[in-house]
Amino acid sequence: MKKTKDFSKQFRVMESKNFALKNYDTSASFDIDPENKMLLAETLQLGVEALSGMQDILYAQDKWSVLLIFQAMDAAGKDGAIKHVMSGVNPQGCQVSSFKAPSPEEIDHDFLWRCQKHLPERGRIGIFNRSYYEEVLVVRVHQQILLGQKLPEELITKNIWEERFEDIRNFEKYLHRNGTIVLKFFLNVSKEEQKKRFIERIENPDKNWKFSAADAKERGYWDDYMAAYENLIQNTATKNAPWYVVPADNKSYARIVIASAIIHALDDLNLEYPKVNADKIAELNEIKKALLAEK
Repeated sequence: MKKTKDFSKQFRVMESKNFALKNYDTSASFDIDPENKMLLAETLQLGVEALSGMQDILYAQDKWSVLLIFQAMDAAGKDGAIKHVMSGVNPQGCQVSSFKAPSPEEIDHDFLWRCQKHLPERGRIGIFNRSYYEEVLVVRVHQQILLGQKLPEELITKNIWEERFEDIRNFEKYLHRNGTIVLKFFLNVSKEEQKKRFIERIENPDKNWKFSAADAKERGYWDDYMAAYENLIQNTATKNAPWYVVPADNKSYARIVIASAIIHALDDLNLEYPKVNADKIAELNEIKKALLAEK
């Protein structure tokens, strides 16, 4: 557990106005033979099993909830990370919500509303595949979207992004004060690796469905997105809702980073199964006696 915590800490960002994306590599690997995929798979499986056991206690205790937020450029590996890292978690204790372009109903509400509806219950892990952070990413890069959000004109000022950062910080502080642990993951993929994965999706018929012309178009705004990510991490990384900047060029490495961070956070909760009182134990013993006496 100590090694897991030490490993995940190097990617964690908390309260850092000086955060610079250039200081975080997109590529990383373990000091083993790159061809030894079996060892990497076994390492991830250990994390999956540990996470499964902790999630079982989290569910039984029914006090805390965990919210995992995944943000990244297209083809960074969000879907795969969620699939592999959470593969051992009981579906009853986990829920995944994906957020794309808002519906007319969602536009008629504040920008946090649609995500609030999907927050995890106590004892559960909630996963946001994209989130309210799109409102300071896509909307910031394509500011014409603001015009379609039905905001009063006098509220669309030069300070709107700082105001949204403040709203997000306050929202996440509120969640923490009410028992929801918030962990945020930015899968930091390089532009070169994204290009490689785009080409793979085009050349592989089984992956054609995962690619759209819009993905390629957004790639043209790469520098704008990187600046937006850097600024949002500077303004929303806090002690109780940290960001993890995950090197995502190596998918196996990224998944182990994510699993380690979640295990770290759950271990810090000192989870334990609910203890029953003496009367309940006596009742259980009587039931056991009756069962054993059956013929």
